Amino acid sequence: MNKSDRVILCMKWGSLYPSSYVNVLYSACQRHLEGDFRFVCFTPDTDGFAEGIEVFPIPDLGYGDQHWRSGAWPKLSVFLKNLYELQGRALFIDLDSLIVGDLAPFFEGEGFHAIGGGPDWRPGRTPVDPPLLTGVFAFDLGAHGHIPEAFTKDPVDAFDRCKLEQVFVQEHMPEWQAWPPEWVISFKRHLRRPIGVDRFLAPKEPEKSARIVAFHGDPRPVDVARKDAGAWGKFPRAGRGPIPWVRQYWIDNGFEG
Repeated sequence: MNKSDRVILCMKWGSLYPSSYVNVLYSACQRHLEGDFRFVCFTPDTDGFAEGIEVFPIPDLGYGDQHWRSGAWPKLSVFLKNLYELQGRALFIDLDSLIVGDLAPFFEGEGFHAIGGGPDWRPGRTPVDPPLLTGVFAFDLGAHGHIPEAFTKDPVDAFDRCKLEQVFVQEHMPEWQAWPPEWVISFKRHLRRPIGVDRFLAPKEPEKSARIVAFHGDPRPVDVARKDAGAWGKFPRAGRGPIPWVRQYWIDNGFEG
């Protein structure tokens, strides 16, 4: 693959994640991916982005208000057959992710690759084993136009039946591959200490085999990165104060605060 055909995608809407999240992610990707690549953010905003970040509007697939509030349905638009004439192999990364290892292997192979969640990620809630999770996924741009086409035929049915966009993606992506489980790990599931122990010991640092740490849900990375961080998380899995390795990651990638 030509290195210039590698495209990293992210998406931002609403006020939960400011442009600084995008800038930190871009900086971290530069640190962990040698050679040329494009970095694209789909967002209705245009201000505050670092030089080198390409910004495009989120394509409109006929979303209703519920599609923005529950799940991440706007992600389906990255599968359009013609996505702003972008070409090559794409790697989509959620903004609440930390890049801690080499990203090059995510661009290898063909077809659709994603996180294979399994019970480690969603204990007690695994309708499909392993469930496809869309916090990080890779695909060939333009190859899966049937997914947004299926959604636009009946958005209400898609939302009512699947609830989350990743369930809809798996329904329409019968052939997909999961990366090695150690590549993408969950802060909540893999790094926090057991209940009770977490009151005395800080979350673990990721193993060297990890490439991406996903902070899905609560807490967000910024909640544990600020020097004035207070309580974070939810009882009984709450913590307090900054986590040193997370704070250092954000400082290294341009975060101030």
